Amino acid sequence: MNDLRPFIKHDLKLMYLSSLLVAMIMAIVSIASILYWNVIYPASKATSSVGTDAFDLVLILPILLISIWLAHRGNLIGLLLWPGTLLYILYIYTFNVIGVPFNELFLLYIVLAALSAYTIIGLVASIDSNAVRRRLADVVPKRAAGGVLIVLAILFIVMDAYAVVAALLSHTPVDIQMQTPWIVDLIVECPVLLIGGVLLWRRTSLGYVAGAGLLLQISALFIGVPVSLVLGALLTGSPIDLSSTVIVVIGLIPLVLLLFFVRGAVSSCAP
Repeated sequence: MNDLRPFIKHDLKLMYLSSLLVAMIMAIVSIASILYWNVIYPASKATSSVGTDAFDLVLILPILLISIWLAHRGNLIGLLLWPGTLLYILYIYTFNVIGVPFNELFLLYIVLAALSAYTIIGLVASIDSNAVRRRLADVVPKRAAGGVLIVLAILFIVMDAYAVVAALLSHTPVDIQMQTPWIVDLIVECPVLLIGGVLLWRRTSLGYVAGAGLLLQISALFIGVPVSLVLGALLTGSPIDLSSTVIVVIGLIPLVLLLFFVRGAVSSCAP
């Protein structure tokens, strides 16, 4: 077992407990949503929503558990991927809190979003960012990774702002389901991506801490869209829509950059 103590400033027992609680609740919510999708989701969103639940259950939940296990075993990469996985969960369930019609899982959505957010804060505050920087500074492409995060954040901002302005100018009726991605992107996703990207570009210690998790999270979001549509179509008996598969290519870019963080984090046992 490796020693993670050089990279942490505070005990992580509470973070382990809260993350395992997130994993348990997420499993319950995902399974319930897959089994009762026709009750939980409106017909217009059923395919993508139940597909997201399936994607979360078969990929995101295992990544969270593996990250926790690796961190517990003293592996730095587990510690770095852990907050990024929780950020993905925060994004998805904030989306559900706002955009999914009120149902029996509403309180669990809130618990998942809130618990993920507070655990991320606790984790990042517990990591010795200077030790992480010393480990990764010479092995990760700071400018490339930071630049990709910045560009993707700006892309999200421009797309959402354009949609909002277009709706205002055309006086198009906007319901909560149309507003939800704008709200979640501009409040949760874009600020974190932009700030994390700038910090990494500037080679700050916190940028190195955030980089791996942000690359994982944004990659999972892009790759998850077409995969979720396929899974959702299979589960709901709907036609399979492959029109969004091209965005997998975008998702692969941060995934490739993430490999440099993995290599740097596992290169040795000491910072």
